[in-house]
Amino acid sequence: MRYEVNSSGVPVLLLDSISEILPEDTNKIVVAGSHCSQNVPRYALSVPLRGAVFNDAGVGKDQAGVASFGILSNGGVPAVAVSHNTARIGDAQDVYANGIISTANELATDLGAEPGMTVADYIALVDATR
Repeated sequence: MRYEVNSSGVPVLLLDSISEILPEDTNKIVVAGSHCSQNVPRYALSVPLRGAVFNDAGVGKDQAGVASFGILSNGGVPAVAVSHNTARIGDAQDVYANGIISTANELATDLGAEPGMTVADYIALVDATR
């Protein structure tokens, strides 16, 4: 599912899977229903993104649900993950509407992202850096 949210600021794109990203998604904030595992950078770094939101998928063994946070930060993408207890895994609309941030990478933290924030609050932080 691809759905662009009507936003007055930075374009926000909802993708159930980050693998759905396309070259025309440059400079958008992507809200993905998927987790941020080791395969995410090949998609999330394939186009310049303003920011990204994922589901932590329970984080799991060896922090697998957010394993690519450092790589995304090094690649210039501020990223957060919402708690799997607040939004369905694989459902970008639920992540966008109901997700509560559980963790953030270094770039997102530098912008002011922190656990307990809503996705809308995070998007506003990213938008403020335009």
